[in-house]
Amino acid sequence: MAIVVNQHEHIRGQISAPIELVEYADYQCPYCRKAFYVMRDIQERLGQDLMFAFRNFPLTELHANAMNAALAAEAAAQQGKFWEMQMLLFDNQQYLQDYNLLEYAQKLKLDVSKFQADMNSEKCLQKVQKDYQSGVDNGVEGTPTFFINGKRFEGDWRDDDFADFLLSFIE
Repeated sequence: MAIVVNQHEHIRGQISAPIELVEYADYQCPYCRKAFYVMRDIQERLGQDLMFAFRNFPLTELHANAMNAALAAEAAAQQGKFWEMQMLLFDNQQYLQDYNLLEYAQKLKLDVSKFQADMNSEKCLQKVQKDYQSGVDNGVEGTPTFFINGKRFEGDWRDDDFADFLLSFIE
């Protein structure tokens, strides 16, 4: 199955950018936390040449709070604050209990009642499940997993060589 990104996903950059980078991640995964900062630097470095898409892949067997963190991000997205919530979740990865998630919603000045309702909504659950299933369908087994222009990346994403590798797609 091919990785196809559309405007209804969490994306940064233009859909028409020459480099399409899709990440499947778990908010409680320590490697995903490292990847968050690497991806942020890569987005700054590559600018308009990169379209970055984030997909939820909570590893619930390993991380007890991963699903609720993903639901919190989706609930924040309902109020236009996905990326801000994502940053709080990764910055505070050791604090992902329900009461922490509500604190983050307050910090972002979200309508907390709506946030709580959305966290428990079928819409947010279906979004997380859809992301997860697309990962399963594309062979994702762990996090973080990256796809570049539809193809799975098997190399090391933790150093400057990754950004240089991405640049090779536009040269």
